[in-house]
Amino acid sequence: MKSFIIQARLGSSRLPNKIVLPFYNNATILDILIDKLKAFHQYDIILATSSNKENDLLESIALDKHIKCFRGCETDVLNRFISAAKYYDIDEIIRVCSDNPMLDMHSIQKLVDIDSANYDYISYSVNGMPSIKTHFGFWTEYVKLNALEKVAHSTNDDIYHEHVTNYIYGHPNDFKIKWLEVPNCLYGRNDIRMTIDTLEDFKIMSNIYTNLVEERGDVEISEIVNYLDNNTDYLDSMKKQIDKNTK
Repeated sequence: MKSFIIQARLGSSRLPNKIVLPFYNNATILDILIDKLKAFHQYDIILATSSNKENDLLESIALDKHIKCFRGCETDVLNRFISAAKYYDIDEIIRVCSDNPMLDMHSIQKLVDIDSANYDYISYSVNGMPSIKTHFGFWTEYVKLNALEKVAHSTNDDIYHEHVTNYIYGHPNDFKIKWLEVPNCLYGRNDIRMTIDTLEDFKIMSNIYTNLVEERGDVEISEIVNYLDNNTDYLDSMKKQIDKNTK
């Protein structure tokens, strides 16, 4: 069975509670993400958070939104995903990061529609880099449970247990991987940051989201890029945040 698993917690070091702060018309980033994923009604949505007391609110939100919730280890996120998948009897996961309100619906549709039987991992490649390692914030990634279990059995390194899929695309000869192409408008671009880590990110994205959604509704990546190219103050602010927060 294939399901969405949203990775979420409230204890962000740079902007605590960022996913439950008012973002657009009193809706939070988490509200927006869940509502987007509900459009793919054939798939369950699981909010995977930690057992830390501060995340009780996330469990309450999951219940209010009528989605599933799983609580596991705060730091060993790999184990949290494996445990959540086993608990809900899932063998195929669409992993969603909770700080990306501009997730592209068309890209998600393409990912879930692919015949995934022959692959351990499927995601988007952006200028030669796995999309999950970029600051674009448009995409999700597909991974099989048995691939995650293979990672857990292969390494105890903290980095691979914190960053769930890092080991997989870092060891491409050990897994069956498929890379999908992104729109041409992103080729060579490194100046767009739609993921949210800091208060400045939050403010920028809240303004952009409000302007775009109120004017056009659900927008494609090419429309977002065109909007930014015509509003270069946002790009300038994004570049500053990219310089400060590049991992």
